[in-house]
Amino acid sequence: MFNAKPLITLSTVFGLFCVGALSSSVQARDLTVVSWGGSYQDVQRQIFFAPYAKDSGHKVLEDSWDSGIGILRTKADGPDSGWDVVQVEGEDLQLGCSEDLFLPLDFSRIGGKDNYIPSAASECGVGAAVYNFVLGYDKSKLKGTPQGWNDFFDLKTYPGKRALRQGPKGNLEIALMADGVPVADVYKVLTTPEGVKRAFTKLDQIKDQLLFWKSGGQPMQLLASGEVAMTTSYNGRVTNAIKQDHKPFGLVWNQSLQTMDSWVILRNSPNVEAAYGLLKEMGNPEQQKLWPALQPTGITAVKGIAQVDPKVLADMPSAPQNSQNVLQIDDKFWVDRVDELSAKWTAWSAK
Repeated sequence: MFNAKPLITLSTVFGLFCVGALSSSVQARDLTVVSWGGSYQDVQRQIFFAPYAKDSGHKVLEDSWDSGIGILRTKADGPDSGWDVVQVEGEDLQLGCSEDLFLPLDFSRIGGKDNYIPSAASECGVGAAVYNFVLGYDKSKLKGTPQGWNDFFDLKTYPGKRALRQGPKGNLEIALMADGVPVADVYKVLTTPEGVKRAFTKLDQIKDQLLFWKSGGQPMQLLASGEVAMTTSYNGRVTNAIKQDHKPFGLVWNQSLQTMDSWVILRNSPNVEAAYGLLKEMGNPEQQKLWPALQPTGITAVKGIAQVDPKVLADMPSAPQNSQNVLQIDDKFWVDRVDELSAKWTAWSAK
């Protein structure tokens, strides 16, 4: 099992001057953007952060994190968190906005709401990426091709360890689908005490064969090292491992879990003007259209989507062959239940 890692500080500086320390003055410190690290953030740096720094003359610092409302609450408590623009998951967006952790966004400063797909424009956030949690596997380790989460739990037909993301979100849904619950009924079942118990009971079946990951790069590392035969992962990470790193991996779109991340500005940011400038750059269709070829996840700028190469679209979640029998993660469910189910997950993990 992976031990929880501390936040990884990249502290990478872009702009006309690439090396420099943060000023001790809050007003003078540089813009800091926070995302998921690894190859994912490498692409963001290439097509968003570095061009913005060059065009604006603003230095851009980076940090990475593994998500969690508790971290955001801590960061927002005080005169300055050291963070400005943060990529957040759906339930953290809703919780943070309701708790006044983020600034309400003025979309007139970032191209207008019509610049984005409807679901990407919310009170406190603007859509960053649409992606799926998929089943990733090592073809060289398996005889046969897994078709869904039932095969993930089938240790007899597909022997080898498995890896899941640490925490209940996504894993409880996966367990229920593996246990035969149709995609359309997952949250109906999970809302009940019996459904929660059923999910944990299913997870018990493979618990002694489980490893857990936190950061987005770890699933592919686990497959590449041979530590696991199957893992949950972000679709773009698996596709890049196959196409760029030439790994003998496969992925299963069936029963994958789709969600959207958003960019927010922390309420105590002293760099609001620069933060809006970066958000505008990241919403620019001419920049967004470059994203899918390097990181095959969905983009949110309407005009950018229209310019994506059809060959690239085949690897994206929106492709017709990839979007059948897909579960949309219910952010409202997790806003309401995250504390309760996280406590149950912690207790289950400790047994």
